[in-house]
Order: sequence, then structure tokens, then C-alpha cells
Amino acid sequence: MHEEEEVTVDGVSYRVSELSAAAREQVTSLRFVDAQMTELHSKLAVFQTARNAYEAALRELLPRTHQ
Repeated sequence: MHEEEEVTVDGVSYRVSELSAAAREQVTSLRFVDAQMTELHSKLAVFQTARNAYEAALRELLPRTHQ
């Protein structure tokens, strides 16, 4: 069975097929931006992990200070 695509705005769900052409364009743009943000969050997690590893490696290479 085919499920109808919906978009939720301010807690109200709308069937995409019942929206105006202009509203459907906005939905497309919104979904594109959401996908880009998800990708950026994933990349940021990778970069943060790499940064932590580089910092840990640097810490091991630094001279020890006497306290």
C-alpha cells in the first residue's frame, strides 16, 4: 500500500499532494536544506573525532612538565 507523503508545520500535518505548487516548492527546498544540515552534522562529528585524535596524539608528543 502506498503511503501519502506529508509535511508537518507547527504541529499540523498536510498532505503534500494537496498543497499548492508554490507550497510544494517550499517543501522541496525545506527537505533539501534539512538533508544538507544532516550531512553537515555528520561531517562535523567526523571532524570532531579526528580533531580529538590529533590532539591526543599531540599531547603524547609534548614534553612533560614537572609540577
